[in-house]
Amino acid sequence: MDKGGGLWSFCLAQKNAAMDLPPEVETSLYACGGIEGLQKRLPSKEAIDTTVSRFRALADSNRLKILALLAVQPLCVCVIRTVLGISDSRLSYHLSILKKDGLIAGSQSGTWIIYRLTEEGERVKEMVPGRKK
Repeated sequence: MDKGGGLWSFCLAQKNAAMDLPPEVETSLYACGGIEGLQKRLPSKEAIDTTVSRFRALADSNRLKILALLAVQPLCVCVIRTVLGISDSRLSYHLSILKKDGLIAGSQSGTWIIYRLTEEGERVKEMVPGRKK
C-alpha cells in the first residue's frame, strides 16, 4: 500500500535503522496521505511569496509606527515625518514599501499627498501593537 511516495518509503526503510516515528505521527501522517499528502496541503508559491512580502513589510518599527498613525486617521507626509522624527528620504523609503505591499495608498489633495490605510491595511492594523481601539 502506497503511503504517500518515495520519502514515505525512505522513512519506513529508515525506521529499522534508528529512525522510529512516534506512533501518533506515523498514524496521522498515513491518514493525511503521507509525505505527498502533506506536500499537497502546502500553500501555493504565490501565496507563500505574498505572505513573506507582508511579513517583510511589517518587520520594521518605523513601518509599524506609520501603520499605527494611519490607523488613527489619514495623514500627509509632513505630519508623519514630524511624529516619527525621520528624514524625508527614510520616510519615502518606508512609505514605498508599505504602498508596494498594498497596505497604504496616497491620494493627491492640492499640493499634498494624503496617505491612508487600504482595505488590506485595515485588516493588518489589528496586528499593530499598542493600538487604541
